[in-house]
Amino acid sequence: MIFLTIGTQLPFNRLVRALDDLAPRLPLDIFAQIGQSDYAPANIKWSAFLAPAEFDTKFRAASVIISHAGIGTVLSAQKHRKPLIVVPRLARFGEHRNDHQMATARQLEGKKGVYVANDIDELPALLNRDDLEAAGNEMELPGREHFVSNIRSYLMS
Repeated sequence: MIFLTIGTQLPFNRLVRALDDLAPRLPLDIFAQIGQSDYAPANIKWSAFLAPAEFDTKFRAASVIISHAGIGTVLSAQKHRKPLIVVPRLARFGEHRNDHQMATARQLEGKKGVYVANDIDELPALLNRDDLEAAGNEMELPGREHFVSNIRSYLMS
């Protein structure tokens, strides 16, 4: 199963619609937690919100996670060793107040098991790959402090 989680704050209709459009051509079932999106998917199972236990069950059952560039999802993918496809929210589409998720995505590029789709058109190729590896637990790697420091600095500015 593919699990899409976009957080619970702002809508991310662009990503929900893109995955809904792709769903008929994908071999895996999809479940989406779509938050406040006002787009109702027709081809995938979805819920606006999930209770924490249900969210955890879906996350653990998934073979691939797709998410906005939310650090909580990144850490969960590492913890549960799930391949993660990140699609950053963009301010120009009203998906966030600024483009801090682009900065987060740049920091994530090249991390084990984290795949970044900077453009929504990159999503089909990523989903059709058969070599997606699990996100690594990089918590103990030397670059972690630099990564966290960069995110903290950006968010505080």
